[in-house]
Amino acid sequence: MPPIIRDEQEIDKKSIDLRLMARLLGFLRPYWPWAASTLLLILAASLARQAGPVLTKIAVDEHIVPGDLDGLGTLVLLFAALLVAQFAIGYAQSWITSMVGQWTMRDVRLNIFTRLQGLPLKFFDRTPIGRLMARNTSDVDALNEFFTYGAVSLVTEAVTIASILFYIFFYLDVELGLLTCAFLPVAFAATLWLQNRTFHAFRQARTRFARFSADLQETLSGIEVVKLFNCEPRSARRFNEGTDEYLDARLVRTRYHSAYFPFMELCGAALIALVLWYGVGQVLREEIAWGVLVAMLQYVPRFFMPIRNLAEEYATVQVAMASSERIFELIDAEPEPVGGSVHQERIAGAIEFRHVWFAYEGEEWVLRDVSFCAEPGQSLALVGATGSGKTTIISLLCRFYEIKRGQILVDGIDIREWNVEALRRRCGLVQQDVFLFAGDIASNIRLGAPELSDASVAQVARYVNADRFIDRLPDTYRHDVQERGAALSAGQRQLLSLARALAADPDILVLDEATAHIDTETEGWIQDAVEKLMRDRTSIVIAHRLSTIRSADKILVLHRGQLREEGRHEELLAQDGIYARLHQLQYNEALAPRAQSA
Repeated sequence: MPPIIRDEQEIDKKSIDLRLMARLLGFLRPYWPWAASTLLLILAASLARQAGPVLTKIAVDEHIVPGDLDGLGTLVLLFAALLVAQFAIGYAQSWITSMVGQWTMRDVRLNIFTRLQGLPLKFFDRTPIGRLMARNTSDVDALNEFFTYGAVSLVTEAVTIASILFYIFFYLDVELGLLTCAFLPVAFAATLWLQNRTFHAFRQARTRFARFSADLQETLSGIEVVKLFNCEPRSARRFNEGTDEYLDARLVRTRYHSAYFPFMELCGAALIALVLWYGVGQVLREEIAWGVLVAMLQYVPRFFMPIRNLAEEYATVQVAMASSERIFELIDAEPEPVGGSVHQERIAGAIEFRHVWFAYEGEEWVLRDVSFCAEPGQSLALVGATGSGKTTIISLLCRFYEIKRGQILVDGIDIREWNVEALRRRCGLVQQDVFLFAGDIASNIRLGAPELSDASVAQVARYVNADRFIDRLPDTYRHDVQERGAALSAGQRQLLSLARALAADPDILVLDEATAHIDTETEGWIQDAVEKLMRDRTSIVIAHRLSTIRSADKILVLHRGQLREEGRHEELLAQDGIYARLHQLQYNEALAPRAQSA
């Protein structure tokens, strides 16, 4: 069973995992030469940037204090050259870093999307779509922040601290260097204190943000129902409560940040004062030169700035770790089985269920010992109350789910031996709730046959009567159907679904009550199209209205997951069982409006 994507807070409680970090950095493997170039550029930029105070020391000790201005112009030119070098190196580093980050994010997104398409349907049954969308949006954005800025900044700030200490110890004064290092434990302790508290607040904010975002998405998706039942005040109250909780969590994080940065500035000022007091004494005793003290006063502010930045970037790393764990949990989910090696371009269409048992959860059986068969070219109808297992039979035949017991045979071959893609390519499914993708009408018709020409698309549409409404549209086959086909009526969407099925030229046709909730004129077009599609094909029809399946070769009556009756329309009526009662009930419902009008 594929895992359920866990709650945000459940994962965010975990600390940084070095193995997870190594796996995350593994995305950089294809671009390691560029990543290595970035590290070299960071080192070069840091050494160039921190060389300025050393030049100041030389200028003070060798030119300003002695009053010898010869050669001072050379130092100024050298300083200007360092500024130009910093700009050039910084530009190259920023460009390479952004480029590598975007390449990596592209790979991550493609990896996630490919994995999502390869997961079985039961995975999506257990995982909210909004949470999966977050994996490919907000979580990938967190990794983008890590790759293009966070990780680079961590390395940059660490190299900056090391460069400053390098110049202090090797070009200035060891004692002043040790004095500066004495503040490192205090600075890092304050940084850890900040992160232990702010990340907890961030985790709470993230969880609360997810909650009120879900409320917002739910309200907008069901806005018609909200308006119908006058639920606007209730929705506003829930949304307001969610935003208030989110605000509280954000303010907690702000409070800790507000304490941390003044404290770091205080430490920096204290270190400057200590360096100034100790350094002046050293200068007066002629143990160090004035240039050393001036350079130290330049280095101290530079020393604390990267430490403060490390605190910010550490938070970025923590967020990236939480996001990467969720992403890897998705990537590691068990994929849908590809099936066996049987791959045929055409099939006869013989179908047999042998003692099939199935449950979505544990042993809560949806199908119980179901057996039936359909010969090639036969029409088979499934009848039963809601929850009797009709749709489940279709899902198992298309191998959206794996059966628990028994066998399903297609052309005498167990479907587990069929290649899944090859099997589904030979099955055409027309659902009651038609899903159309954003784009034009032609692209939706050729969904399963992208090589289909425009002329063939028009021919297919004409065959199933879809041209009757397409030709009246301003852009005909280039008409934009909008998201989920919102620009079309239910009947028009159903006609496009039939055209899409015919374009794929399946050998097995599955229809889920194609004429439900359709106006009379369109229903006639659809019925005619269905009859054409069912010719010379094995067809399975899920029937809600029994009047539409009178001519079916075989009718299966399901009740509570069991096959209770089987036969033709007249035979089942003669049995006076479940089918006869359903038929009588629908017949009475059809007569009631006529009696009232009379």
